[in-house]
Amino acid sequence: MSLLPIRRADFGEDFHWGVAVSAYQIEGGWNADGKGPSIWDAFVRRPGKIDRRETGDVACDFYNRYLEDIQLLRSLSIPAFRFSLSWPRILPEGRGRKNPAGIAFYHQVIDACLAGGIEPWITLYHWDLPLALEEGYGGWTNRKVVEDFLAYVEVCAQEYGGKVKYWMVLNEPLAFTAAGYLLGIHAPGRRGLKNFFPAVHHAALAQAEGIRLLKRLLPKAVVGTTFSTSPTFPYRPHKAQDQAAARRYDALLNRLFVEPLLGRGYPIDAFPELREIPRRHAQPGDEERLSARPDFLGIQNYTRETVKHHVLIPRIKGRPIPPKRRGVPYQAMGWEVYPESLYLALKQFAQYDPTLPLVITENGYAAEKEATEDPARLAYLQAALRQVYRAKQEGVPVRGYFIWTFLDNFEWAEGYRPQFGIVYVDRATLERRPKSSALWYRDFLQGKAEI
Repeated sequence: MSLLPIRRADFGEDFHWGVAVSAYQIEGGWNADGKGPSIWDAFVRRPGKIDRRETGDVACDFYNRYLEDIQLLRSLSIPAFRFSLSWPRILPEGRGRKNPAGIAFYHQVIDACLAGGIEPWITLYHWDLPLALEEGYGGWTNRKVVEDFLAYVEVCAQEYGGKVKYWMVLNEPLAFTAAGYLLGIHAPGRRGLKNFFPAVHHAALAQAEGIRLLKRLLPKAVVGTTFSTSPTFPYRPHKAQDQAAARRYDALLNRLFVEPLLGRGYPIDAFPELREIPRRHAQPGDEERLSARPDFLGIQNYTRETVKHHVLIPRIKGRPIPPKRRGVPYQAMGWEVYPESLYLALKQFAQYDPTLPLVITENGYAAEKEATEDPARLAYLQAALRQVYRAKQEGVPVRGYFIWTFLDNFEWAEGYRPQFGIVYVDRATLERRPKSSALWYRDFLQGKAEI
């Protein structure tokens, strides 16, 4: 791979640059101005679920400081801002009654972005399901959620479709179904395949139906959805059992949601147990309903997984070996620092359809006990962007890159310990201070710095 300097212009004029955030992780205002509770508002109150019993009740207080933050984005020359809408802020019970104050809030955020020359990229669902739907019928485990989600999508399209061009339907459906409905480590805290399999099917339906609905309502919009990705490797490459375990993990981590969307069905070739999803939870016509043609696929990547066969782990018969045990570098989430995984994820997803654009909607580096000097993040981001450029040079249709994340925020079950932000947030005062990575990104975007 060439180590010549790379500048912003080398990616092309039509390449999208930005930062990404999510509502629950930065907004706060958890019960302000008519907002209903989400599953996360309830989950953070359950003992033992969140590191240091922290919550997103205040988070970064973006709900009150959004003008300051959008001005900061502008001062950093960041062209695009990916943020999510909070479903229970807009529909407090998840369906029916609208909350005028919540709807107005996102109008104000969008208008402030546009006034500052910043392109808003909206994510419709970033994990904060209205609690009323979880308590009322089991949330994503119940097919009713698809209908309610589409009604919410329609409200958002009607309200904001005249101003917003770029839309994402779901954020990382594998993450919220596996962590929330299989492992119980994220909201709503359910466990077991009896919850996971229906949640997967209903999220996959919502993904495709949401894309179709947005494209019908907003024919000029650019509509996609996002996937968590982790290229998988066998721990012992020469061992057939490790190879098979890695293929099963790949089916879950990388293929489970994108392949139904692209008309290929669930990846039962590598993981036959997934047959239970359509057998138990599909209705006539679902096979067709699962597929839709997005305008782009959002790729979210942080690391790779190295998988070893393990006979005692049911069904999947394997487990990832942590980087600490493998003696390789890792960051504050415990994930291996492996920038090439971004290149590998792009190459893997480009194989589905070389004409379908890819956008890196999240990529970043977690540290801890960090203030404004962040040399490890800066080194990681430059290495990651070099991998993006490598893929682009090889003909991969990659069209954008968004850093996760703008502000040090509430990082789900890990609370505020891991810091992904390129802007430091003082937890006592909530003062924002750009880190060295933010200043480099600004200079790079202005054409004054290179990789």
